[in-house]
Amino acid sequence: MRDQTSLPTQSMTAGGSGLAYLQGIISGVYPIPPMGQTLGFRIVSAEDGRVEFQGAPSSSVMNPAGTVHGGWYGAILDSCMGCAVHSKLREGQIYTTLEYKINLIRAVPLGTTVRAVGTVHHAGRSTGIADGEVRGIEDDRLYAIGSTTCIIMDAPG
Repeated sequence: MRDQTSLPTQSMTAGGSGLAYLQGIISGVYPIPPMGQTLGFRIVSAEDGRVEFQGAPSSSVMNPAGTVHGGWYGAILDSCMGCAVHSKLREGQIYTTLEYKINLIRAVPLGTTVRAVGTVHHAGRSTGIADGEVRGIEDDRLYAIGSTTCIIMDAPG
């Protein structure tokens, strides 16, 4: 079994497109990123400019008020929006989030499975812009929305 705690950095930047890498995670060729394992979400689909994650918050992500911590919403939105930009990368490119903003609409009840969909609106030479939303899978209720700006760079070396 492959070590799930380390990602194949070379595979993210060489030998294919960003979309091919994301599809490799979905198919099991590459390991699931540890962040998703820790927070209870995973990538389930990747197309050119659109990526979907699914997950359910557990009691491990509750804040002192007894609700899901805003960081959980931020993490799943940053992941789906950033990976949407990642889907637009050519071989030899990498990206990172420059900034993101989220708005929480309502609390996600513990154990509720949600989908977070990121959609690219621009992917140029040096920047990518995407937005995302978190909705309940069973009831399609809107829980949070977000937007991001990412920097796109050539991979080192």
